[in-house]
Formats: sequence, structure tokens, C-alpha cells
Amino acid sequence: MKAFRLDELEAERAANNGAYLQFVKERNMSVGLYALDAGELDPQQPHAEDEVYFIVSGRASITVGMETTQVGRGSVVYVPAGVAHKFHHITEDLRVMVVFSPPES
Repeated sequence: MKAFRLDELEAERAANNGAYLQFVKERNMSVGLYALDAGELDPQQPHAEDEVYFIVSGRASITVGMETTQVGRGSVVYVPAGVAHKFHHITEDLRVMVVFSPPES
């Protein structure tokens, strides 16, 4: 079993000076913690993998393809592989659990 505490993952992510910390990588999936602070721009490009975002905390909008919605704590968003997507109008520091399938390369 692998078990994680969000506060420890956040501390590890911050200590490594990165917006993203991958903490699980298995044959069929990977999981990470993504962080964007209020007002920050989301630099990500489309991925080769399907992904699911679970918003742990914060508030923002996300555009996936041509659709835009507001997200906050508890929101879940599915992004198909190859589709352009970005978080924007980040009004509260955003912490997002990301699940990639297959695992992010």
C-alpha cells in the first residue's frame, strides 16, 4: 500500500521549487500534485494522456477545448488526451490532484 498526506506532498513540492510533484507512477496511471498561485499563468500544453483534475483547494476557471467552467474545492474535471486546456483567472491559490492514464511520460 502507498498512502500519502497532502501537507507532506505540498511541502515536498515546495521544497523542490516546482509547480508539479509526481508521487505515484504505476503501469497504468500516474498521480501528482499541481500548484498554481493566485494570479499565476498556467504554462501547460496538451498532454498525450487522458487526465482527471481533482481540485483540493483554491478557485479558478479552466478552459478545456472550447468549454470554460469555474472550479473550486471538490470540483473534478476530465481532460481527454491531446485537448488544449488551461487554468486561468486564479483567484485563490490552486492545489490540484492530477491523475494521468496511461502514466505521464
